[in-house]
Amino acid sequence: MTAPFSPETTPGPDQEPPRTGTRILVVGGGYVGLYTALRLQRKLKDGEAEITVVTPDPYMTYQPFLPEAAAGSISPRHVVVPLRRLLDRCRIVIGEALAVNHAERTATVTTLVGPEGGPGTAEIAYDEIVLAPGSVSRTLPIPGLADHGIGFKSIEEAIGLRNHVLEQMDIASSTRDPAVRDAALTFIFVGGGYAGVEALAELEDMARYASRYYHNVDRDDMSWILVEAADRILPEVGDEMGRYAIRELRDRNIDVRLNTRLDSCDHRVAVLSDGARFPNRTLVWTAGVKPNPVLAASDLPLNDRGRLRCTAQLTVEGTAHAWAAGDSAAVPDVTADAPGKECAPNAQHAVRQAKVLAENIIASLHGRELANYEHAYAGSVASLGLHKGVAHIYGRKVKGYPAWFMHRAYHLSRLPTFNRKAKVLAEWTLAGLFKREIVSLGSLEHPRAEFEWAARGDRPQRD
Repeated sequence: MTAPFSPETTPGPDQEPPRTGTRILVVGGGYVGLYTALRLQRKLKDGEAEITVVTPDPYMTYQPFLPEAAAGSISPRHVVVPLRRLLDRCRIVIGEALAVNHAERTATVTTLVGPEGGPGTAEIAYDEIVLAPGSVSRTLPIPGLADHGIGFKSIEEAIGLRNHVLEQMDIASSTRDPAVRDAALTFIFVGGGYAGVEALAELEDMARYASRYYHNVDRDDMSWILVEAADRILPEVGDEMGRYAIRELRDRNIDVRLNTRLDSCDHRVAVLSDGARFPNRTLVWTAGVKPNPVLAASDLPLNDRGRLRCTAQLTVEGTAHAWAAGDSAAVPDVTADAPGKECAPNAQHAVRQAKVLAENIIASLHGRELANYEHAYAGSVASLGLHKGVAHIYGRKVKGYPAWFMHRAYHLSRLPTFNRKAKVLAEWTLAGLFKREIVSLGSLEHPRAEFEWAARGDRPQRD
């Protein structure tokens, strides 16, 4: 059931008094959504605008730190930034945008509670819209993938994967069945980009460390496999550093398979295009992303990849009062030598685009000229586990410990709020002084399981 929704009429105990001003709707609470709303609330005067942020989660996840959170180097709560604390002058609506009718200046969103008590939908009216819903995992119709694959885009998935890996080591330690043991100690990652390589490297580091506390699980018993359809990994850091990363991973007995695809994972058996078959209980899918489905459910112009066609001023092409940046936007790269090139959909551009986007919205409201987004790509850094990394910064190639240090320093500087920076830095310092935590808290994913067993007497079986 769809109900009308606007900042002036929204019911609820936390409703604010009616306000006047331009209604600005920000779709998405990621890099672009957070930084745009934050700058708007700082720069616009009280009563000048009503800013509403629609987001599925009440926090922004700093995704470059997900691998370290999965490995236990950073506490999960320090990888996320609470939106209500930062955006205290904005209205936060927890829901997911389903469609945008820009001709009518309305967006359809899900709500936690509808008129009949369950989840519902609502229409949010706006004058200006910022579309920054981010991306979702790009999956393929591979048999068994939907049933057995594990994603790696959210903090919940990262912590769930950490618990899962440690539980597989527990299974291997306690079983006498060699087939079960081998499957439990086989970990397959599909996708050789940042997410796949960094997640695999950090978790392999963690599992190798944890193995010293198992009397019958050795580091050599585990099989870590990286499957990549292209002929290289980490293309952002360049060919030379990509080849170095492959050598580094293979030196750790990680099986890196290039020009290889996953054909099937039915019945927990991964079948690769090179004919190899691996019974396993862990298959992590990080093979790319695609635009959020809400873009296709809008009346705004899209390119052939499903991203919004944008101008260098971060307006949606040929459309007034619509703005976009980040993963969802195809923004022309005005600093590129070749015409027609677009900015890469990464965090480096997203954070900088948000600043220009917010300033352009303010300029538009005040009748001033809009500015182009111009930023020459500085380079890339990637972690390969503790004290190991690769980097390609301003044309300079760095590897090993210096690259790992640069990776941490850069992302610490980009983490929102001084509070989060201080806590992460403190955790890194303490991690250097004390041993890693190797405890699995998989029961957190099923907090009522123990009580249900006590009440009904039927203990549920874990997958």
